[in-house]
Amino acid sequence: MRHLKRSGWKHQSSLLCDTIPTKPGKKVQLKDLSTSHEDYLEAIVMIGGTQDKPVRGVDVAEKMGVSKTSVNKAVAVLKEKGFVTQPYYGDITLTQAGEEYGNKVLDRHHALTKFFNKALGIDAKVAEEEACKMEHAISDDSFEKWLAYIKKLDL
Repeated sequence: MRHLKRSGWKHQSSLLCDTIPTKPGKKVQLKDLSTSHEDYLEAIVMIGGTQDKPVRGVDVAEKMGVSKTSVNKAVAVLKEKGFVTQPYYGDITLTQAGEEYGNKVLDRHHALTKFFNKALGIDAKVAEEEACKMEHAISDDSFEKWLAYIKKLDL
């Protein structure tokens, strides 16, 4: 199991699985990748990666709490699916689809964490852990409806 380091705690994610490649112009949906690959995109975004700003694999490894070899394997899959580019052992750059996907996962994480902590009064650490599990499990449609509902709560 992989662990994503966030503010001193670790997130368990599922094993890698095959998915359908993303085609240019296709709307990115969070079901396109495994939980683990979503965590890699999210980590790249969290450490400042964009289409214009590459990140080092060693920084992703540190953020994720995994080996550089694990990052290289995940990046190979993300490259194949069109979410990142990387010259031979060079820095990792998000594509437009990769940046959108990573930001979408991170936005879900922040919204769920804030809701659990502010609206429900759940301890911040527990809220982080629960949000990290749910950000991958909820469908795009359900999340959008939930988000529209909580926006009315003005958290």
